[in-house]
Amino acid sequence: MTEPPPRDRIEQYYATVPLLFADAEKFGPLHLFVPRAAGEPYYGGPSHARPVRPAEVTAADIDRVRARQRELGVPEAFEWLAETAPAMRALIESAGLPVAERPLMSLAPERTLLPPQLPDGVTIRALGADDLSLPAVLAVPRLAFASDNTGAGPAGAAGLAAQAESAAADGTLAAARPALDAGHKVLLAAFAPDGTPLAAGHYHPAHGTTEIGGVGTVPTARRQGLGAAVTAALAAHAREHGVHTVFLAYASQAVARIYARLGFRPAGTTLLIANQPARGQEL
Repeated sequence: MTEPPPRDRIEQYYATVPLLFADAEKFGPLHLFVPRAAGEPYYGGPSHARPVRPAEVTAADIDRVRARQRELGVPEAFEWLAETAPAMRALIESAGLPVAERPLMSLAPERTLLPPQLPDGVTIRALGADDLSLPAVLAVPRLAFASDNTGAGPAGAAGLAAQAESAAADGTLAAARPALDAGHKVLLAAFAPDGTPLAAGHYHPAHGTTEIGGVGTVPTARRQGLGAAVTAALAAHAREHGVHTVFLAYASQAVARIYARLGFRPAGTTLLIANQPARGQEL
């Protein structure tokens, strides 16, 4: 039996993985994913809408979804694959919403992943629901994405502690634990010799496919290759646990070149509202 191309598997993934954490409200040819609990078990979503029958989407359908999102108090967010719903961009932009592109890359199936190169004393491991480091690790991407600056900076242990408190207060920590227990979320982190998390990332497997996301490095630990190392470790872990298609998004050509060296290759483009949260990563 012939395997479907990566783009088809990615499309199926985007249609099903939010259902691990959300219910789908149907608005004709659009589905709006409404989270079942507070927090961020699925980075960058749910609370977004996507087309299930792209050719049938109308301006009225988009207006209905936006009204429901305003009612729920969530961003007016939409996300879809450019190649499978090419006409939707014009409809979204006509509604006054700015559209951004997230190019995708998937890991070549024949590519052998080498163990990541790490600074002396740094280790990478997966975390369970009861791991004492979980609050601090959940804080890593929050600290990493707190500003657009991806260079080294002063934010470190104090910033992690503050973001860990925020993750506990807003329900993210409570939401992550059952997702980790069920295997819906896999979280890996790079740790300094003293146990401080330096970089982290995650993936959510569904039907043999996953997107790597939320890869970020604490500003004080940047420029050591930790983001690339965590990305490689996530991909290897996913493969070892039955995932056949591993993909991710990138924000710049410099980052794309790093992913290409790891064995990723172009796999299409996701379109989304420019100001909505994204399951991105920074190296």
